[in-house]
Amino acid sequence: MVEQSLVETAKEVKKQIKFHLLERDMTQVELAELIGEGAIQVNRAISGDMSPKSMNIRKKIYRVLDME
Repeated sequence: MVEQSLVETAKEVKKQIKFHLLERDMTQVELAELIGEGAIQVNRAISGDMSPKSMNIRKKIYRVLDME
């Protein structure tokens, strides 16, 4: 049950980030360049990876996309 909740939350975060990217006509690669991270790391973070690095990247993404 907890695991399912985590999966659903990760999907919602990914959906929201992708929505904000589309709204700005921005790709994940452009976002990665803007925040100074690699495209693969950004993709992992957007996909819900829970490592400290990905969590930090998501914070940068939220700031850049005005999601805070």
